[in-house]
Amino acid sequence: MCATCGCSTPARPGAREDHHDHHHPPEHAHDGLDHRPPDPAHAKPSPASTARRLVELERDVLAHNARLAERNRGWLAGRGVLALNLMSSPGAGKTSLLERTIRDLAGTLAIGVIEGDQATERDADRIRAAGARAIQVNTGAMCHLDAAMVGRALAELDPPPASAVAIENVGNLVCPALFDLGEHARVVVVSVTEGDDKPLKYPHMFRAANLLVLNKIDLLPHVEFDVARCAARARELNPRLARVEVSATTGHGLEAWYEWLLAAATARRHPLAAC
Repeated sequence: MCATCGCSTPARPGAREDHHDHHHPPEHAHDGLDHRPPDPAHAKPSPASTARRLVELERDVLAHNARLAERNRGWLAGRGVLALNLMSSPGAGKTSLLERTIRDLAGTLAIGVIEGDQATERDADRIRAAGARAIQVNTGAMCHLDAAMVGRALAELDPPPASAVAIENVGNLVCPALFDLGEHARVVVVSVTEGDDKPLKYPHMFRAANLLVLNKIDLLPHVEFDVARCAARARELNPRLARVEVSATTGHGLEAWYEWLLAAATARRHPLAAC
């Protein structure tokens, strides 16, 4: 289980599920009561022991995930491929941003996409229609992608050398921040329709990000969103967080996004240039 949100997470290797029958009829119940001493194996755990077990489980899951993420990172490095982890709330515009980016950078940067959603292939179909290869990963009850899912998707996507892979995570500002996928950079997309308090509400996401993309800037005249206040709150959490302001619909500000993306891709092709 994901200790942050309670979502279903694949069992660790070697783990198994045990089922016990908790109905034990009393051997001597002449007075209608069960006088046997309580079975320690079935004693209800204390809140403290349950909390410790949850912490241990989360630590084990994240440690296993980190090992797989490093394997993904090495696989990508061998090809000089840039991997970005795009995270946001549902509806912030990640897919729209990717569609526009794929079309505008066609012939300049090859981009493959791993789409994470709980169900359907709708977003992957949109990416394919934009002209890029896409692998859909449906997570079911899980609210985030993990390194194992991404590793399998990378093998299927088979990105060419010196290309980029955009990993569009499940729409969620909590758990995706905890799971390293083997990416080189994390991009958090916030739309102006969401409110400028997102950094206050979801600090882990903004601390973990490398770039903040403020999307749907064209809607600013119609919503209450203070760009300066949102940026200041994010910067308090992460002073090194870069920021671009864009509209995937009108194209406003996309040049800055493309400049950042192409520079990151060049650094992966020529790692010494980034030193």
